[in-house]
Amino acid sequence: MNSQKTIIDPVFGFIKVPKGLLCDIMKHPLMHRLTRIKQLGLASVVYPGAQHTRFQHSLGAFHLMSEAILSLQQKGIFIFDSEAEALQAAILMHDIGHGPFSHVLESTLIRNISHEDISLLMMEQMDKEFHGQLALSIKIFKNEYPKKFLHQLISSQLDMDRLDYLRRDSFFTGVTEGNIGSARIIRMLNVVDDNVVVENKGIYSIENYLTSRRLMYWQVYLHKTTVAYEKVLVNLLKRAKQLARQGVKLFASPSLAYFLYNDVDSVMFVNDEQALRHYSNLDDSDIWSAVKVWADSDDKVLSILSRDLLDRNIFKVDVRTSPPEKEETDQLRYDLSHRFGISDDDAGYLMSNNVIQSDMYDVDDDHIAILYKDGTLKDITEASEILNVELLSKKIRKYYLCYQRMS
Repeated sequence: MNSQKTIIDPVFGFIKVPKGLLCDIMKHPLMHRLTRIKQLGLASVVYPGAQHTRFQHSLGAFHLMSEAILSLQQKGIFIFDSEAEALQAAILMHDIGHGPFSHVLESTLIRNISHEDISLLMMEQMDKEFHGQLALSIKIFKNEYPKKFLHQLISSQLDMDRLDYLRRDSFFTGVTEGNIGSARIIRMLNVVDDNVVVENKGIYSIENYLTSRRLMYWQVYLHKTTVAYEKVLVNLLKRAKQLARQGVKLFASPSLAYFLYNDVDSVMFVNDEQALRHYSNLDDSDIWSAVKVWADSDDKVLSILSRDLLDRNIFKVDVRTSPPEKEETDQLRYDLSHRFGISDDDAGYLMSNNVIQSDMYDVDDDHIAILYKDGTLKDITEASEILNVELLSKKIRKYYLCYQRMS
């Protein structure tokens, strides 16, 4: 009798999921919902191949976790079978609370609660359904388990989440600079004093990993066109939310309507079971179906932004090293209001002024330690001959002024 389910993955080949708890998690409706949410949100506007889903990423991270557990066990790091299964379950569910279009909902339709918090709420809900079988996974996920290195495999500078999404996103976007040697990095992992470290033979792989991560952030995740397109969606949802507050009846699925017509925050998620139920029903299709109808709205702003999103009419974007002056943004708002025949306040929805910061590596926070044969440890920034610690840990800020095209 076959005791595992085999899935063919375009990045890693065959992924084997043991039957029982892990297979049951994979087949759960909350996990299946991730098949309807794209991993890279609107990045396909720049990279048409970026059509992969959060579900695919979760399976990939699960596969890498299975490989990491096996590699560490072969090096004599003691991991109980129950801990191994809990780790695999936790990484499978780590993104379960993600909403449509990546982090867009966190800045528009919900307040004071992150997708990580929602993931935890969903895990706790599933734990009840599985009669407490996920208790250990939740402890590890929350970093409340005595073996801290287990949590580091889920969330750290060098976790299985990052190792998968960099490799996977590189594959589907075609940005080959992001292709990291995940298999070699995993083989080089070890544990010292309850911390995950990398054996010194893996220095070059870590150098490539950190460099690739930097490239992927600015070339894919924070690409100016993707950012500008996302701002169209953010402002669109903010406008819809504003109209809903004014009592305007908008077309929306019941679950999307719940978030448009209610002020949903972390307290509401805890106290109103409807919040989590409706959130669990939301996926990319709820947004797209509403946008198609809103394109013909009587509200000019909602109509313009919806049509922008559908027709790939992306905000024009100016990237700066310093913020624009108030006089410039005031003039831009004035020009937009006159060009589209709308009020000055409404013109604010046709522009966006943002600062974007990407910290690639923080030596004071969560560092990557290199283990030498004599047992000594060095941070990668000390161990590497080519990585410039000042450059690597430099906080890069870019200012994006995005606005509706006027011609």
